[in-house]
Amino acid sequence: MNDLQIGIPIRPPAAEAVDDTILPFAVEALDLRGRIVRLGAAADAILSSHDYPPPVARLLGEAIVLTVMLGSALKFDGRFILQTQSDGPVRMLVVDFTSPSKVRACARFDADRVAEAVAAAAAEPGKLLGHGHLAMTIDRGPEMSRYQGLVPLEGGSLEDAAHEYFARSEQIPTRVRLAVAEEFRAARNGARRHWRAGGILLQFLPKSIERVRQADLDPGDAPPGTVPHVVPEDEAWVEGRSLIATVDDLELLDPAMSSERLAYRLFHERGVRVFRLAAVEAHCSCSRDGVETMLRSFPQTDRDDMVENGKITVTCEFCSSTYVFAPHEIDPRDALPGT
Repeated sequence: MNDLQIGIPIRPPAAEAVDDTILPFAVEALDLRGRIVRLGAAADAILSSHDYPPPVARLLGEAIVLTVMLGSALKFDGRFILQTQSDGPVRMLVVDFTSPSKVRACARFDADRVAEAVAAAAAEPGKLLGHGHLAMTIDRGPEMSRYQGLVPLEGGSLEDAAHEYFARSEQIPTRVRLAVAEEFRAARNGARRHWRAGGILLQFLPKSIERVRQADLDPGDAPPGTVPHVVPEDEAWVEGRSLIATVDDLELLDPAMSSERLAYRLFHERGVRVFRLAAVEAHCSCSRDGVETMLRSFPQTDRDDMVENGKITVTCEFCSSTYVFAPHEIDPRDALPGT
């Protein structure tokens, strides 16, 4: 797909679309790097297991795509965690990506406020999130310190928050497009909905520091009349972000549109190089043993308060799996005589 690189095979873009994949690509002529994420069964498994209201599911789907795009850039075994906390109808989103391929996610929301937003035709992402913050955490393991970046949520979308994060924290010119939708398929018992999600991330990474220099951030309480600092954008980045702006939701979601064809459509005039596809899977790390260990760490009084109808029931917030324990399974001292 790139006729500008000596020794690199040139071929047409793959016609067959492959779901639950990440496609890294590069446009060397413009110093651009990026990734295209396409999620089918993985997104559907996560979103369908919760039966969230559609606007909440779509918002969580966007968060999943964004997390996969960013987490898949890790060069080590670790976790990338995206979490929002805000005052909107959707109070919290949590997406946990474990490199190289496993993702899980959940949301907390006020059902009445979400229903009110839908009724008022105000269920767009920015109004569902409201104001608060978005945290991106890189966890490199128990023996390494965590890195966390924070960006405010100010009534905008997750795309807006991602752009703000990279402008302030990473200072890398970045553009992100996210898309989530329901696909209806015919089945014996009637049509069934399936969730699909997709996204593309583009970054300008020139070798010269001067070419990536950006204007100073808003000076805040600078004296009146202070002239804003302006740095002309590099022409290569202007071209790149103009091209990514032409991507529509259908191109990111169409099961018949391969990621390679999308990359080719955008950048074939400059030459685009694609790398090996990476897989993504919906996978929760919860287990009966893990839940039992957690319960054993609680004080006895807390465990006593959890007993209902003679059982302790724990439901995983990420995957909705339910684990049921008799009290004596957690602590043998709770066993009845003769058991």
